[in-house]
Amino acid sequence: MLLPHNKKIYFLSDFHLGAPNHTSSLEREKIIVSFLEKIKDNAAEIFLVGDMFDFWYEYRKVVPKGYVRLFGKLAELSDAGIAMHFFTGNHDMWIRDYFQKELDMPVYFEPRDFERNGKKFLIGHGDGLGPGDHGYKRLKKLFRNPVSKWLFGILPPVAGISLAHYLSSWSRAQTGASEEVFLGEDKEWLIIYCKEVLKKKFYNYFIFGHRHLAIDYRLGEQSRYINLGDWIRYYTYAVFDGENLELKSYKNMDGKIIRK
Repeated sequence: MLLPHNKKIYFLSDFHLGAPNHTSSLEREKIIVSFLEKIKDNAAEIFLVGDMFDFWYEYRKVVPKGYVRLFGKLAELSDAGIAMHFFTGNHDMWIRDYFQKELDMPVYFEPRDFERNGKKFLIGHGDGLGPGDHGYKRLKKLFRNPVSKWLFGILPPVAGISLAHYLSSWSRAQTGASEEVFLGEDKEWLIIYCKEVLKKKFYNYFIFGHRHLAIDYRLGEQSRYINLGDWIRYYTYAVFDGENLELKSYKNMDGKIIRK
């Protein structure tokens, strides 16, 4: 795919809407919508790279309430012909077909590669990749199992969603400050993963979320690892203009981006 003249591709992740409470989430949602409004005239594609919600479970006839401003804006952009893509994260993996039908937005459950203007991209949320974190990897297999999904679905929505929000807040408490520190290339598991992939296949850009830290890391002369940060502290996003990709902050926090 070649980008049309003066058009760009945008990458965002980790909104975690719904957390930590309705008031904070709504304020954050309005900021996200204002950003999407600002880019709508020059966006050719938008990639939403996981954890758009702090929790999402799509029942056959029920979806979690709220997020009407975001859904309305995404529908508007999709109807205007902007290509939309969504990668499930560890907080919103239980998706059926709501996004595809209502937003004409394809959903991806694993990392996927794309080529734009001759540049090769590998894009995914990033959870469960690389070495270590074996406990989470076992949990991910359990949660992705259709039987687990069905068992959760037979719970009344009020009970299931309440339980999920409790587990989500507990998970954030466990990670805590570890999400705020760059661990170095030998301990950052997504950098390790990227280097292993590069031994087999070349990509110009590895774009992930999940880490909640805005990172622009040079893997080689022509390859970079980009972690998109989040829209809780950093309000960071990546933009590709057809030749170059930049990691930026919507709230003038570029100084918080880790560049190596």
